[in-house]
Amino acid sequence: MIKLHLKKSAGSSFRAALTAISVLALAGTVLAMDTKVNREFNKPGNILISDQFNNRVIETGTHGNIIWSFGLGPNDFSAKSIIGVNDAQRVRDLTLMAGTGTPPGVIPQAPAGAPDNRVILVDPKGKIIWQYGQFGQTGSGANLLNTPVQCTWLPDAHVLITDQANNRIIEVNLKKKIVWQYPGSNTNDADQLSGPNSAELLENGHILIADQGNSRAIEVTRGDQIVKTFTAGGTVNIVAFASRLKNGDTLLTDAGNSRAVEVDANDNIVWQYVTDTDPLSVPAPLPTRAVRLKNGDTLISDQFNNRVIRVSPAGLIVTSYGLPLAGGDPIGNNVGYDIHTTQNGLYSPYDAKVIGDYTGLTPPEGFEFSR
Repeated sequence: MIKLHLKKSAGSSFRAALTAISVLALAGTVLAMDTKVNREFNKPGNILISDQFNNRVIETGTHGNIIWSFGLGPNDFSAKSIIGVNDAQRVRDLTLMAGTGTPPGVIPQAPAGAPDNRVILVDPKGKIIWQYGQFGQTGSGANLLNTPVQCTWLPDAHVLITDQANNRIIEVNLKKKIVWQYPGSNTNDADQLSGPNSAELLENGHILIADQGNSRAIEVTRGDQIVKTFTAGGTVNIVAFASRLKNGDTLLTDAGNSRAVEVDANDNIVWQYVTDTDPLSVPAPLPTRAVRLKNGDTLISDQFNNRVIRVSPAGLIVTSYGLPLAGGDPIGNNVGYDIHTTQNGLYSPYDAKVIGDYTGLTPPEGFEFSR
């Protein structure tokens, strides 16, 4: 658990944020299909999954039963869904999510592609109460994004957005003003980003960035300087996510090598798990998130194997969400969609987190989650 030193108490900061959001809420909000909220909603231990090409975020119980969802499925490409969702985070009973859109030529449901380019915050009934970026519009100007792959709610009620195709990390406040960005003032060629895929605020105030196209994770200061670089000894290829663990190690999602890999402060490998060793795995599953849990297990979004797996420190799969592996190229043959359970299929899940467990991640309020 990362503890952040706040000027305000976490509770008062969050209450102030909710007040600001209520004032800034969008006219013309969007409602999900079902306005009834399951009594199991937001229960610590449930799993929040960004089911990318099913255009939805779902909350599941530990056995894969779907408790809550936002988005209307793989054939809906309207603003009522979150298109090509890459990231989701629960912030008390609100859900922050990033819709990147679907690139052309990737899935048969959208051969020409379908842009989204929004980071949205929705309430339990699916009402959008805050948004940065515009549905179907691409850009880098005010309130515009280009493939926002990840979003992190900060304890001061700002939002850190990984704006991938604009090669930048931006921090925006609830009035939609950019208050910080990287690379910002740093114009060194070697310090620029190439398709970044995540950004997390660290306890020391630095930002940890998965610089995907440069095959590295970097730790940068608020003064836009790189102070540490992680490459697992030069072995990583396509770093899709990075988080800082309590023991000081850094957990990397090495998508190009189909693995989660933990490195120490000196960039030495201390643990790893490879997701393509099963004979029925696709050749390059490109896992996109590896998140360490409180009990030491690692939750991995095994993207093109269409599954989310929880792996023990010994490298054993404890739980799997999605249909059994069935091979395929490039996206597995075990694609599925169901409104009741994940065990009837997922479609390229990009992100998964356990609700109430912010191990290695930026806690939205600076203290342990509680009901």
